[in-house]
Amino acid sequence: MTSTTTLTAALPVDHRERLMRLAREVSFPVDTRLFEEGRRADRFWIVRTGTVALDLHVPGRRAAVVETLGHGELLGWSWHYAPRTWQLGAGTTSPVRAWEFDAEAVRDLCADDAEFGRAVATWVGRVVAHRLYAARVRLLDLYAPYGSGCPS
Repeated sequence: MTSTTTLTAALPVDHRERLMRLAREVSFPVDTRLFEEGRRADRFWIVRTGTVALDLHVPGRRAAVVETLGHGELLGWSWHYAPRTWQLGAGTTSPVRAWEFDAEAVRDLCADDAEFGRAVATWVGRVVAHRLYAARVRLLDLYAPYGSGCPS
């Protein structure tokens, strides 16, 4: 977990409170598939408890887990950018409690308040950058002849 990607570190209190007004509490048992790569991204979550594995389809192989998310982390960023399809897959690795958000409602809030929208876009952008790096390192560890060279 990277502190700049968690909700509490990413958004000022007033923006965080506005976002949380749209949240609904959900829970998922272990081994629940939350979304599949390439499908429509119409919601996102902030993990409260438990863990979720993000994975990447690898043709001819099992999906590669690229990162595991926990408390306070954003699950799902594809809802924010066109074409709004999941770029990774996700499944629970333990029972999970989370706050769920309707993507369209959050995008509408962002459109109505430019300052709020910039804060959310910056947060989501940081998450995307972090996930891209994590996926790169993990894939190099799995498939490159000498690994990523990064300590795990």
